[in-house]
Amino acid sequence: MTDGVEPGVTGQQLRNVRLLVAYDGTDFRGFAESDGVRTVEGELRGAIERVVRRPVELVLGGRTDAGVHGWGQVVNGRLPVETDLYRLMSSINQLLRPEISVRDPAWVDDAFSARFSATSRTYRYDIWNDRSPNPLVARHAWHIGPAVDIEPMNTAAGFLLGNHDFSSFCRKPKPGPGYGEPSLQRELHHARWRRPDSSALVRFEITASSFCHQMVRSIVGTLVDVGFGRIDAAEIPAILAARDRNAAGQVAPPTGLTLWHIGFDGPRWDAAV
Repeated sequence: MTDGVEPGVTGQQLRNVRLLVAYDGTDFRGFAESDGVRTVEGELRGAIERVVRRPVELVLGGRTDAGVHGWGQVVNGRLPVETDLYRLMSSINQLLRPEISVRDPAWVDDAFSARFSATSRTYRYDIWNDRSPNPLVARHAWHIGPAVDIEPMNTAAGFLLGNHDFSSFCRKPKPGPGYGEPSLQRELHHARWRRPDSSALVRFEITASSFCHQMVRSIVGTLVDVGFGRIDAAEIPAILAARDRNAAGQVAPPTGLTLWHIGFDGPRWDAAV
């Protein structure tokens, strides 16, 4: 292997490529491939294989659930070195529009992994907070009629920053055969609510090194309960300490959630291993 180029099983020279992917997840059963259901990865991989005329395996920067959207999803895989990346991008977009779009294709070093090279992930969650629904954002925002107060929601979000066991905000994973339960310890770097243009749109942005299953939606739902006065912001430390999903609030629907950005700056999570 030299400069990220390796021979394929047919002798064809392959090189590692990175693609930035956006998608409307409304009509997909999540990003990652799963037998018998329509997924973003399945459609994307199928389109790539149709263009390059060979099997392709993709590595995902993040797994999103059914109904969750993406703007800054990152994938990588190995393609023939003679592939014209911009022609590939154009062909994929013709095949998959308007639900899936690829931009910023680039050859990368063979060591790059969209999953393991990532150092941060940022999600956005949008709420349309008005008595009247907005059909223009209905596929990408949670409609909540009664007004929510974002000041206590931000106070509550502040208690989540730092390194915590987020068991109270995560769907408990099933350990694989022979393995113990995986850690739900996570480092949360940023969590903030705002009204971008003083309208009915309320936006939450959250960044961590990684997230466990349903963590963002559980945090959003709990903070909305704070905004309604159902939970006091000062209760968040106790909810964290409980390490019990039943201690937290509701789980927000997938509609308003978007994987916004995956960062690759700084040390890799496994750099010390």
